[in-house]
Amino acid sequence: MFRPLALFIGLRYTRAERSNRFISFISLISMIGLTLGVAVLITVLSVMNGFDRELKTRILGMVPQATVTSPEVISDWKQLADRIKEDPEVAAVAPFIQLQGMLTSNGQVAGIMVTGVDPEYEKNVSIINEHMTEGSIDTLKGGDFSIVLGEEMVQSLGLSIGDKVTLVLPEASPSPAGVIPRFKRFTLTGIFSISPEVDSLMAFIPMNDAAKLLRLPEGAQGIRMKLDDLFNAPLAAQKAAAIAPEQLYPNDWTQTHGNLFGAIQMEKAMVGLLLFLIILVAAFNIVSSLVMLVTDKKADIAILKTFGASPRLITQVFMVQGVVIGVIGTVAGTVLGVIFALSISDILGWINQSFGLNLFDAYFINYLPSQLRLVDVVLITGASFVLSFLATIYPARRAAKIQPAQTLRYE
Repeated sequence: MFRPLALFIGLRYTRAERSNRFISFISLISMIGLTLGVAVLITVLSVMNGFDRELKTRILGMVPQATVTSPEVISDWKQLADRIKEDPEVAAVAPFIQLQGMLTSNGQVAGIMVTGVDPEYEKNVSIINEHMTEGSIDTLKGGDFSIVLGEEMVQSLGLSIGDKVTLVLPEASPSPAGVIPRFKRFTLTGIFSISPEVDSLMAFIPMNDAAKLLRLPEGAQGIRMKLDDLFNAPLAAQKAAAIAPEQLYPNDWTQTHGNLFGAIQMEKAMVGLLLFLIILVAAFNIVSSLVMLVTDKKADIAILKTFGASPRLITQVFMVQGVVIGVIGTVAGTVLGVIFALSISDILGWINQSFGLNLFDAYFINYLPSQLRLVDVVLITGASFVLSFLATIYPARRAAKIQPAQTLRYE
């Protein structure tokens, strides 16, 4: 791209001399700004990718991605499940019964969302089986009145495996002693740990026991679906509901957790745009440093033209310095960004634990996730290279237009 002579002279100009130390300082600042901009942008986008991944795998791995429910019990839910599974977008299905109540034990009370499940089916649509810290989802057997709770709930109620916990339903039953709330004692047979939000809100019991608590006939309230593509959830739910449009009602994760996902996507876009301005400012600094260098080297340019240097050669000479700044700054920033993106989780985790800062209490996970994506690195690096190259065009063209006679007249 550049002639050997242009490379030689351009690289020579990048080394500081006593007469242009200030110009070299401005060039150094431009390079540092470019390095920091690229590194920070790669790191922050990796963190946003991590939050996006955790939302999809943890939160959306537990809550239903798409469901169809019925106001009446679906007695032949297996037949309905088989028909729903015919949709190529649906990877797995599972029946469920859902109820709300309060758990009480050791004088502690907490609200809970209880889901009655069939363990054999639930393992296909949920990530709970991979996140059991004690016990197993297979311990949920009808008639045993067993329950599986999240680690946060277990700690708040002071429970351990084998302990009894009372589930109180928000319904009243008449008795000789008056109207009393309905409740049932369960045995804790499993503990899972996914995220603080999920662990403190969700519980699982056998579907048959859930039906008994609600005094329902044998069957399911709805069918939960796991999809190959999360973004096809609304359409998949609509297709499933169309099997019995007067009986089934669709629902999907975009209605329950769509705002959280949308917020993360919006934050990623806005943060990326704001941090990209750092790279843009560094590119403008390259323009400033090259303009000052051209002004400082007017006599040299005039002498080169006197010896027959073409405007193209002069243009390339000054483009070399800008490209060198851009290459060094971009490469250094990419290396630092990749290192930080791969280690930021461990660094912040160590700081959080060492100083007891509780940095992640406000989030749905208890650590800082990071996922480095090659496409982000390529886009950021490419944009930095392009901006650095474009920043050299104006100063280089200005240098090529210098007239030797006018310049040397005042030297």
